[in-house]
Amino acid sequence: MTDFKDTELQLKRLSHGQDVELPAYQSAHAAGMDLHAAVEADVTIGPGDIALIPCGFAMAIPPGYEAQVRPRSGLAVKHGISMPNAPGTIDADYRGEVRVPLINLGREAFTVSRHMRIAQMIIAPVTHVTWCEVNELDDTTRSTGGFGHTGQ
Repeated sequence: MTDFKDTELQLKRLSHGQDVELPAYQSAHAAGMDLHAAVEADVTIGPGDIALIPCGFAMAIPPGYEAQVRPRSGLAVKHGISMPNAPGTIDADYRGEVRVPLINLGREAFTVSRHMRIAQMIIAPVTHVTWCEVNELDDTTRSTGGFGHTGQ
């Protein structure tokens, strides 16, 4: 038994992704699902370069939710592979293919091959706000202290 709320999402496999694994949780308490590369041929990303990697599926996220796409920590630590827009957001009204921009921050070229786990995706609720313009904000201990203010 898990403590997670199950939400059903519609997913459509695209023709070039028929044999690629669907997004999947890798452990019972994982927050993110691994996304797999649906590249037709290996893609080599040189140091400092960015490549947009297809995942072979599209999905229908329900209103009130978003998908957050994040780098995989193993690729980041071992190879310097991350995402230039981390985390990436997929809105509920997007119906195109899920693709992941990868950036090579490492010192050596990195090759993405078909089926490779390249990122993770979290489905999360979205809160819309209504702005209430005021002349003054309530005071806090931190107040206007910015980056590095806490000494960390």
